[in-house]
Amino acid sequence: MTTVTEDITEARAVELFKALANPVRYRIVQSLAERGECVVGDLVLELPVAQSTVSEHLKVLKDAGIVRGTIDGSNRCYCLAPDALRELREITAGLEQRACC
Repeated sequence: MTTVTEDITEARAVELFKALANPVRYRIVQSLAERGECVVGDLVLELPVAQSTVSEHLKVLKDAGIVRGTIDGSNRCYCLAPDALRELREITAGLEQRACC
């Protein structure tokens, strides 16, 4: 029995959840959801970690496909990737359908 939608593999589901499992990465995603997009410097001002740490976390999120980054002059601008959010919604909806009670 498959536990995720046919289009999303178990490995992909684990990759997405693993990327979001860190509190700093989760806060980055929340911030991007509120702002729509922002540069690394804006995230550094919000988070209690160094710029290099924010960049490392953004790399994990980008590698998982959760965020997209573009170059805006000398800054990198990040936003959430709608496809990854759709995948997360499908995964959790599939889990909810199998929930008891």
